[in-house]
Amino acid sequence: MSLNNLVKRLQDVMRNDAGINGDAQRIEQIVWILFLKIYDAKEQEWELINDNYRSLIPDFLRWGNWAKDRKDGKAMTGDELLNFVNNDLFPALKNLPVSAQTPMNQRIIRAAFEDNNNYMKNGVLLRQVINIIDEINFEQYQERHAFGDIYENILKSLQSAGNAGEFYTPRAVTDFMVQMIKPKLGERIADFACGTGGFLTSALKVLELQIQSVSDRSLFNQSVYGIEKKALPHLLCITNLLLHDIDNPDVHHDNALEKSVKDYTEADKFDIILMNPPYGGSEIEQIKTNFPTNLRSSETADLFMSVIMYRLKKNGRAAIVLPDGFLFGTDNAKVAIKQKLISEMNLHTIIRLPHSVFAPYTSITTNILFFDNTQATEKTWFYRLDMPQGYKNFSKTKPMKLEHFNDVVEWWNDRKDIEIDGFFKAKSFSYQEIADRQFNLDLCGFPHEEEEILPPDELIQQYQQKRTALNADIDRILGEITGILGIKL
Repeated sequence: MSLNNLVKRLQDVMRNDAGINGDAQRIEQIVWILFLKIYDAKEQEWELINDNYRSLIPDFLRWGNWAKDRKDGKAMTGDELLNFVNNDLFPALKNLPVSAQTPMNQRIIRAAFEDNNNYMKNGVLLRQVINIIDEINFEQYQERHAFGDIYENILKSLQSAGNAGEFYTPRAVTDFMVQMIKPKLGERIADFACGTGGFLTSALKVLELQIQSVSDRSLFNQSVYGIEKKALPHLLCITNLLLHDIDNPDVHHDNALEKSVKDYTEADKFDIILMNPPYGGSEIEQIKTNFPTNLRSSETADLFMSVIMYRLKKNGRAAIVLPDGFLFGTDNAKVAIKQKLISEMNLHTIIRLPHSVFAPYTSITTNILFFDNTQATEKTWFYRLDMPQGYKNFSKTKPMKLEHFNDVVEWWNDRKDIEIDGFFKAKSFSYQEIADRQFNLDLCGFPHEEEEILPPDELIQQYQQKRTALNADIDRILGEITGILGIKL
């Protein structure tokens, strides 16, 4: 089949279904069906490898026994298919018998369906959607990996699906952060608000190149850990990891802020933490009690920063995306969190990202903080990444690319001050200099053009001159156009 138009074909069918309202529901519908198709392919692999493997899904609910259309006129469709999905399939998958002893690769089925729903109301159209997805041959390695590109397009389409856009971090950003962190096989990598798994899969791509033995493959399969609060991105993430050959995705449908930070043990800590924590939100008072009094912020991203510091191993490394508000925030909790970060961790680099990196989800300007748990901060380097030449804004048609980080990578390995037009583009500041600023980290930011305030008479004269020049330009252009057309005015 042609994978390139898969999403468009699915969307065209679902637009005719009265039960689906908007892109977010359409994507959720595609994803639970995709998950079952992909999971069925993985189960067939596991059965071949392990003679003792037994599926947790009852036989009559397995993909091949209800979804596959063998073109013999017996495939369920219409009301029969709707009744099966709504009254048999979903209730059974939401209530599969699982325990602490159930392998992760089987527990994920129940977790994936706990808060998901079938939105389609037309059983004939649902049959068409299932048939399109069933055309993908996940048993073939090449086609499964080719599908990875299509899956990326599904994730990108989340950016225009209302609030669902918060689940997607541009691939250029995740890949750059992983490139700078340099993960190695044997290290455990975590994201406590993992969304669709972008950071985890970027890391897996690097780790996969390091596999040279069976034991390496085992390390690879145990290398990533995630937590995701919302149902749709959780299901997307599990599906994403299965596509990347993680047979036991250690991804939990949970809220990482609901556990007291004082209860974390060494076993709860990680070598690498990569995150773009949700920001702009707020948590209930009960959540705040999980943090020391001085770190109890109303801002979700602040609370995640505390969790990250408590869960980073000694000598561990972290790269975190945070909004400008974290850098210059002066409320008590923000200052305390930044003071703890700089006093207990080595905050060695902050990359100031250009605007619109996360458009259209948010116009908030963001930064990447790189730190490790080796020592207290002695100095912090700041680097301002300017908008690429020829770009006014990033957009869906002109997204940020990994190559836009080339200058940062070159500077990273040979750090020096950079000053342009009287503004620092790159510069280091000592711990004391930062402390003297009350831990305001808003340094090497984007210069703002200062508008000269003129006296009223001069301002009027300036506008009159501009208007005269503009009118002259308009008259000239009109004259050229009418001359070409042979029109006399």
